[in-house]
Amino acid sequence: MVYSGSDFTKLIVMQQPKRLVFGNGCASQFVEDFMAMGSKKVFVITAKPVMTVARPLIDSLKEKGLSVTIWDGISSEPTTSVFNEALKAYNESGSEAVIGIGGGSVLDVAKVVAALHDTGQDIYDAFGIGNVLGRTTPLVCLPTTAGTGSEVSPNSIIMDENENLKKGVISPYLVPDASYIDPLLTVTVPPNVTASTGMDALIHCIEGYANLFAHPVTDVYALQGIKVIGASLKSAYDNGDDVEARARMSLGSLYGGLCLGPVNTGAVHALSYPLGSEFHVPHGIGNSLMLTHVMKFNLPAMPERYAQIALALGVEPSSSDVETAKRGLERVSQIFSECNIPTKLSEIDIPYDAIERMARAAMKVTRLLKNNPVQLKLEDAIKIYTEAY
Repeated sequence: MVYSGSDFTKLIVMQQPKRLVFGNGCASQFVEDFMAMGSKKVFVITAKPVMTVARPLIDSLKEKGLSVTIWDGISSEPTTSVFNEALKAYNESGSEAVIGIGGGSVLDVAKVVAALHDTGQDIYDAFGIGNVLGRTTPLVCLPTTAGTGSEVSPNSIIMDENENLKKGVISPYLVPDASYIDPLLTVTVPPNVTASTGMDALIHCIEGYANLFAHPVTDVYALQGIKVIGASLKSAYDNGDDVEARARMSLGSLYGGLCLGPVNTGAVHALSYPLGSEFHVPHGIGNSLMLTHVMKFNLPAMPERYAQIALALGVEPSSSDVETAKRGLERVSQIFSECNIPTKLSEIDIPYDAIERMARAAMKVTRLLKNNPVQLKLEDAIKIYTEAY
């Protein structure tokens, strides 16, 4: 069955921060705005590699008379144990607000700490959609990478160590009160992380557009995100000081994040989760390894949509939607090459005998698989992993 396109009459719910600020230097505005919120003791969640850009903001808060507790215990994609450590540190700090300064892992933890501190819930009770009971603790996010879009989404991804599988906490209470997207905070991100997080942002847009729940409201964000990221990722990768490319990447990441709440992602993300959970493959790389194979699998169901994705990536139209879409696949492969992104599971030492195990784990990610243009079966997942090997 070929997907006929977005339905302008169907319901969509957009959940966004009350205050969303974008632009070079806007991090300094965050300090002034935060003072007006009235909190006197704040808890900053960050990561050691981010302290170079976080420190001036923290110092500014201290200069304004605020008591600041810093927790920088995030070194990789967060686990339930890491989350519990952060929550314990927050509870002991006596703080009144949470500020996340960092990449997606930092922001995901900050969002859940703020919410579950208020509710007293265990992280395992919060996994799933709509299980968080509330949040009154003020929450502000400042991303330092152009990737996850976590600063504007109702989603947090934490690895459930009991099942060794990434899981989502999805709730409107996780949407920050305010988010400040300052592209200058991303300038020091190294090339490999620029590539990985940039591909994550691109894939948010691609999967948000080629999606059973696509909607005209998010289609605008998704296509524009594909356009700006596709045209800017190489420049940001080649020259981190290119502030124009950094700004475009931050904007594309924001667009992708705005698609996550109402539409979310599909099989690319679901299939990448076991790569991160079991083998600790960076999230953006895991997504990239799955991308072209899932696109090929889905293309017959949505040729027109994949053709529009290809056009947004800058390719010339061909004789049919299918042929145009195939050119889009070639353009994605070209981006991989430009940014030295691996394209085979074997390149990153994933054992071949893990394929069936990963496929079975991916099939558990039903909250994402239900969005995919074609409903995957176990044998489809095994085939896609095998082709990616």
